[in-house]
Amino acid sequence: MGGGGDDSHNTFISFIQAVSNTLDAPVTWFRESVVTKNRPQYPWYHRQFRRVPTIDECYTDDVVCFIEANEQFKRDRMVDNEVLNILRQRQEDCILYEATDHKEKCAGLMEVYDKAAENWFIKYGDLGVYGTVVDAYMKQKHRMIWERRHGPVGSGMKDSLA
Repeated sequence: MGGGGDDSHNTFISFIQAVSNTLDAPVTWFRESVVTKNRPQYPWYHRQFRRVPTIDECYTDDVVCFIEANEQFKRDRMVDNEVLNILRQRQEDCILYEATDHKEKCAGLMEVYDKAAENWFIKYGDLGVYGTVVDAYMKQKHRMIWERRHGPVGSGMKDSLA
């Protein structure tokens, strides 16, 4: 009695495997052999451009180098803006979700966002919409001079008699 059921079960499994081999195997072969081998691999969520020389590597009369450095600066700023927006959204979602316990449960996320916002402001703050790579470079230079003379920003001024 039990032997007849096993034969029909084995026949059914063989039928399913035959259908799978007929329909799925060519599609799988084509995807693995043709599609994935010819598709470029992007490890990032956004398009990556070739890095160009930064503004401090450009000659003063090299207009093309300035334009390339400025375009790269604008792309980097857009990426940094999006990263900051994602961190802000995660922080707001955590605060909304955790409600009364958000100060303890979202502390790590809030710290990461605050540090990212501070770094963003150090690099791009007070430049405005039309700030260029030269403006950012001058801002960085002035900050480095300030820190050499007075210590890190926010730590209080060191004694000027030393």
